[in-house]
Amino acid sequence: MPGERGVALLDVMNPSRVTTHTDPAEETTQRLHAELLQQALEERGITADVHDGYGLALVSVWVGLIVWCDGYRFWWRTGWDPVRKRAVYAWHPAIEPGRAARRVAFRYADLRANHPLSSTVSDLATGASPAETLP
Repeated sequence: MPGERGVALLDVMNPSRVTTHTDPAEETTQRLHAELLQQALEERGITADVHDGYGLALVSVWVGLIVWCDGYRFWWRTGWDPVRKRAVYAWHPAIEPGRAARRVAFRYADLRANHPLSSTVSDLATGASPAETLP
């Protein structure tokens, strides 16, 4: 029925209505989606790490930018709502890692512009040894 299909679509489009499954067999799906996002980010020149466990996979992109994946969707923090005093999140279906990577790349660019690397990390990135960076 058309009405039933619409309800199912709304359930998928609303992250709070999709349950997070923690079946061990599904944890590989979560990691797979996270790795696909990692690859899509690498195609955009963005290096990221993937970690998984406890029913979630994490894609660590930048300071303040971690993308979670439960096998159904990706979500990441986009800001702060001072009125409600809580974080604001964006999300994207996990079946579209390329499009999600595009959105994450916009957030990454914003964070890079407003939160550059510390001088210690910049020195290490240029090849200075940790001992050379100490006072």
